[in-house]
Amino acid sequence: MDEKHQKQEEMRAARRKRRIRNQILAYIVLVVFLAAAAAGIVAAVKYITQAARSRQQESQQESMDAIDDLLDVEDIPTPEPTVTEEPVVEQTPEEKLDEIVNAVIDVMPLEDKVAGLFIVTPEAITGVSKAVKAGEGTKDALSEWPVGGLVYFKQNMQSAEQLEEMLHNTALYARAPLFLAVDEEGGSVARLASAGLADKVDSAGKIGQTGDPNNAYQAGVTIGTALNRFGFNLDFAPVADIASVENSYMGDRVYGSDAQTASPFVVSMIQGLKEQKIASCLKHFPGNGATTQDPHTGIATTDRTAEQFRAEEFEVFRAGIEAGAEMVMVSHMAAPGLTGGNDPCSLSETVVTDILRKELGFDGVIITDALNMGAISDYYGSEEAAIMALQAGCDMLLMPENLEEAYNGILNAVNEGYISEERINDSLRRIYRIKYADRLVSE
Repeated sequence: MDEKHQKQEEMRAARRKRRIRNQILAYIVLVVFLAAAAAGIVAAVKYITQAARSRQQESQQESMDAIDDLLDVEDIPTPEPTVTEEPVVEQTPEEKLDEIVNAVIDVMPLEDKVAGLFIVTPEAITGVSKAVKAGEGTKDALSEWPVGGLVYFKQNMQSAEQLEEMLHNTALYARAPLFLAVDEEGGSVARLASAGLADKVDSAGKIGQTGDPNNAYQAGVTIGTALNRFGFNLDFAPVADIASVENSYMGDRVYGSDAQTASPFVVSMIQGLKEQKIASCLKHFPGNGATTQDPHTGIATTDRTAEQFRAEEFEVFRAGIEAGAEMVMVSHMAAPGLTGGNDPCSLSETVVTDILRKELGFDGVIITDALNMGAISDYYGSEEAAIMALQAGCDMLLMPENLEEAYNGILNAVNEGYISEERINDSLRRIYRIKYADRLVSE
């Protein structure tokens, strides 16, 4: 009886092991099922099928164990399975931003994509002579012309209440986030200060003469605070040019005549704007300070060599890029020393792509200077200039002389295969990375 009792106890022990093992397998099946449900129906079916097969194999094993018990065969312990959790891979802030941006672009029709490459005046889309409010006319205009941004001048600014309401309504009517931009450098180029709606800030030349870059930072804070109050989110500043030639066209709009002097002021200005949530735009690459001629009125050229540009002007822009400037504006000045010809830099692939994008490593938005300036409009049609600027590598087109011609020119170029839609998408990704950057939630 003792030997029989011992065998029965061994058989019961073996059965207990199998029950424990079966419970563990059941828990595994449950975990797998829940994970599969979260991943999707297809994955769930796969896991459930695998689980069913596992249970079927377990049932077969139990039958074989029962036969072994009857034949008094020694039960060999089976290693206990361990439950391992799959590591959860968290998205980085950059990956989250990319996901948002790509989702937005994926659902945009081509017409909206092309329109999103332009920053123009409110008059350009509404047809009025002077825009001072945003009502139904602006709402309809933004529906027809879903541009990437609007730029405002002194004529658009009558009072603090009027300006704030106009920008608020404009942003509200837009189908997608807009750049609401202004030229507020300080000194003579200060739209809000000229309209009496912001504190006056000294010119870059005067600030540079102080020798203290903190003054440029304070200027950035002052300007940024005013812009943020009214609803602007982009300042076409700071000027990163240097007065590298005598009687430079840029005058007192530059911080100095060499890179060592100008660079820390440019960096400080960017920091001041950034703290007030205002995107900055370095201008005018590769350096308008290298010419005595005004590109607003016609062709402007420089005889500065590539070596001179790399030793001085490029270093200021490089410092601004490293400081986090979101945009760089490219000049219409001709620089044969860089391009080998007399084409405006804004239309030159050598300047825009080979130098600014690749050599200096700028991965933000590249925008043209205003395309209605004489250096462009006297020599190129709106359609031709817009296409050439995109082919050179620019992402955004500022104030073409004729918006409709420029827009239709690009749209036709894409439809006819001269410019790929993916090329447009590349620019939009850079644009929307700026527009949606504030939606990131860092964990």
